Amino acid sequence: MIIILTKKVVLESHQPPNLTLFLTAEERTKVKHSIEIKEPNYHNITLVKLNLARGDYLESEDMLTDDNETFFVKIQAKLESVITVKSESKLDLLKAAYHLGNRHVNLEITEKYLRFSPDSVLENMLIKLGLNIYEEKAPFFPEIGAYKH
Repeated sequence: MIIILTKKVVLESHQPPNLTLFLTAEERTKVKHSIEIKEPNYHNITLVKLNLARGDYLESEDMLTDDNETFFVKIQAKLESVITVKSESKLDLLKAAYHLGNRHVNLEITEKYLRFSPDSVLENMLIKLGLNIYEEKAPFFPEIGAYKH
């Protein structure tokens, strides 16, 4: 069975989704692609196709459905390999964000840490700047950009 998801909806909290898809940050930026389902719990579904409006993006906890609103899929952020950057100094984190942004790195920015996809050159740069870096498996929520509201 192929499910074609065409729109975002708000699902009543008492109604569970038919399927939960765990997607990486990069996969959540693609609103027109196919995802093969290999989980035994969903043996009758072989393919989920995303066919959302261009320019849209997916966030963790989004709910998607088909044209007839008969099948509901919840999007969740998948754990992925990331580098988490921490420092006692907020100024040092700001400087790190500046240097990473100057290299057009997809970057998650919070008050307590920065997070990006592993890159040994960037990791070495941050270590030389005196920041603490940690290799982790975590959900990744990079900034979506100033023009995607």
